[in-house]
Amino acid sequence: MQMVLQPLGIRPVNSGAGCGPTDGWLTGSGPERVSFSPIDGQPIAAVRQADGDDYEAVMARAREAFHRWRRVPAPRRGQIVRAMGDALRSHKAELGALVTLEAGKIVAEGEGEVQEMIDMADFAVGLSRQLYGKTMQSERPDHRMYEQWHPLGAVGVVTAFNFPVAVWAWNAFLAAVCGDVVVWKPSSKTPLTAIAVHHLIAPILERHDLAGVFNLVIGQGSAVGERMISDPRLPLISATGSCRMGRQVGMAVAKRYGRSILELGGNNAVIVCADANQDLALRATLFGAVGTAGQRCTSTRRLFVQRSIHDAFVAKLVKAYDQVTIGDPRAAATLMGPLIDGNAVDEMQSALAAARSQGGEVIYGGNRVDGVPGGFYVQPTLVAAANDLPIVQAETFAPILYLIPFDDLEEAIAQHNDVPQGLSSAIFTESLANAERFLSSAGSDCGIANVNIGTSGAEIGGAFGGEKETGGGREAGSDAWKAYMRRQTNTINYGRSLPLAQGIHFDI
Repeated sequence: MQMVLQPLGIRPVNSGAGCGPTDGWLTGSGPERVSFSPIDGQPIAAVRQADGDDYEAVMARAREAFHRWRRVPAPRRGQIVRAMGDALRSHKAELGALVTLEAGKIVAEGEGEVQEMIDMADFAVGLSRQLYGKTMQSERPDHRMYEQWHPLGAVGVVTAFNFPVAVWAWNAFLAAVCGDVVVWKPSSKTPLTAIAVHHLIAPILERHDLAGVFNLVIGQGSAVGERMISDPRLPLISATGSCRMGRQVGMAVAKRYGRSILELGGNNAVIVCADANQDLALRATLFGAVGTAGQRCTSTRRLFVQRSIHDAFVAKLVKAYDQVTIGDPRAAATLMGPLIDGNAVDEMQSALAAARSQGGEVIYGGNRVDGVPGGFYVQPTLVAAANDLPIVQAETFAPILYLIPFDDLEEAIAQHNDVPQGLSSAIFTESLANAERFLSSAGSDCGIANVNIGTSGAEIGGAFGGEKETGGGREAGSDAWKAYMRRQTNTINYGRSLPLAQGIHFDI
């Protein structure tokens, strides 16, 4: 364990509040919290959590830094992010190993998450020279009209345990090149990965005198979280988590007329048509449902299979599930590691009990796995169910896949959309008509809709997020950067008269 922790600066007890440089860590005045590994339940290290005074100290430094950072040319800001990406490249294996240790992801997924951070840094560097505004044609002679984008301020970023570092990069690197400063509250279940990231970027911030541009506060919801979402000094809160959490955040931020980017729960589905390439569909469904032990917001939770191939496809799926190696995620052969903690295991068992009581049938898995003492391991589970069961309508953050037959595509799309969430979706078909129907305005109602690939594994180049109770926010690529800036419309009169718009005359 020390071979993972020491290169990343993780000590037995760590400060939970910092403003960037090596000497920017605060003592942390809140209660101490120990981070336990879901692999074996053993303690990794402790964090002295931030309290209200620590939060105020961080916010003061962040606000001071913003006034300097917003005046740095955007391409120069991009070079700072580039250096941070290089630091991540140099420590990809170590940080990925810590993600595995603290979040329970298999090694490939742990390192893949760090690679996503690196990719996001590269994207942000290019973006720093492309923060474009538009020129509009004025109806008034000798007038020029255009729009430009300005930094917004201090951005609060609240992340979840399942992607303990990548989601921060989605937000922080975009916000930074846009001229904002960042205040990060990571999940209390995975605080050490956040501390490690700040250790990695500290020399860069110190070298360029950038204290307060990237900030960290780890603390209890009552001491830090509630302050953040209600703080008018944070004009934008980007929050990733459950629909319940998002509702609380959205209401608190809206109450003070702030902005929010909400990336919340998903109840993602795959539709497999009779003409599908079943090998592709099988592999995509397996990874979507089992990857990260079903703890992705884009995990596949419902599978609609056309009735004519349903039984044969499900039989293949059962066989594939039976080949999934469950155990220590550090082992090369492991495909599925543990759930994050004991509560997650209990919630999965409660969901399966509800499914049975509501008429569903567990046809594979569903049991706890006791392969590693102290760990939180379960079997991935297949449940024959109906889409309208209350438990199917809810998101359970665990590897449960509900199997639902359908007769025609219209029926499948209607059921697919008939859930409160709207994040990711996929169809497997060789029919151009079926694919286009699924992608049309009358098709999938999700923020992400795929053809012949699964629901998880989105690339950073596209805007990421969903509709309905998923929150409506967008992060990462495309024009998601606009959420981190304020738009300003400008009109310049270079003539010698003062014509009014809409043909109005007001002569004195």
